[in-house]
Amino acid sequence: MFKKLDKYIIKQLLATFFLAIALIILIVIVFDISEKLDDFLERKAPIKEIIFTYYVNFIPYFVNLFGHLFFFIAVIFLTSKMASRSEIIAILSSGISFNRFLRPFVVSAIFVALLNIYLTNILIPQVNKPRIEFEKEYWRNPYKNLTFNIHIKTDSINHVYVQSFNNITSTGYRFTKETFCGKGICKKISAQNIVYDSIKKIWILNDYKIRTIDGLNENLTTGDKINMNLGIIPSDFNISTAKVETMTYSELNKFIERETNRGSKDINLYLFEKYQRLFNPLAFIILTIIGVSLASPKTRGGTGLNLAFGITIAFSFIMMMKVTSVFSIKGNLHPIISVLIPIFVFGIISIFLVRRAPK
Repeated sequence: MFKKLDKYIIKQLLATFFLAIALIILIVIVFDISEKLDDFLERKAPIKEIIFTYYVNFIPYFVNLFGHLFFFIAVIFLTSKMASRSEIIAILSSGISFNRFLRPFVVSAIFVALLNIYLTNILIPQVNKPRIEFEKEYWRNPYKNLTFNIHIKTDSINHVYVQSFNNITSTGYRFTKETFCGKGICKKISAQNIVYDSIKKIWILNDYKIRTIDGLNENLTTGDKINMNLGIIPSDFNISTAKVETMTYSELNKFIERETNRGSKDINLYLFEKYQRLFNPLAFIILTIIGVSLASPKTRGGTGLNLAFGITIAFSFIMMMKVTSVFSIKGNLHPIISVLIPIFVFGIISIFLVRRAPK
């Protein structure tokens, strides 16, 4: 199982990683408080809620958000330190292969990757709920729906459209509902705006038109105001990234199924979030292999030069992830492909670097 060398590397690597995370979290919290203090004081946020509702829930979110970067830096730092003290030369000279030397680093990466899967799919969605609600109440302005031309498929035959929706007043503008019978439209309801009555749980249609089509016969009804059950509620219009962040993996799957049935145009965004949660943990292993391969040779530049190279590669990886996500969310690239492209590219780079590493 684990030899002394394995235990030494795993212990040092995980200790470096968690220490780096702890120090960075303290610095980030200090800057975050200085930025938001005026809002907290103005809105009279309780100190207890600031500490236990916001910042305690902020820590796992932050760890997960920048985990790839800090673990990679920890790998580079530890490997460079061992190389500068000629420990790697001694290890390889004793007959241990580079792949064997790499094993404890990969084991540590797998451990952190599994931790990342747990955080992303189970814990963080739970802690995001109180954190986001706290931000809405004491820091951010209430969420404003900036989406236009919203289409919702309420069931197999009914399609709803609004040009824009104001979630503060629960009002939709330029409303249309189409009912399909057979191969065509048999009923079309339109209104200048719709307002949700939260007490009666119905919608009020203002300046409405109801067109009923039966073959070649049409019937048009108009009026100033009518109450109607549209089969939707205001929250159906308020899909945001923040809402997706509060869903566990099982909840996200159910949500994607529902939005697919409704014909949501943002389905790629939700699929990208799903596949990102599944495959991004592989980045810990790939970046670890790259980091050890880069930092294991003893160089004159020492730890500083290796850290510079390592951070450049890490940011290149993150940048590629962001670029491919844009092609998926805004374009036609399938979400699973956009998630796997950076992993595949840097996986090839890791194989190349391992072959060139000192043996």
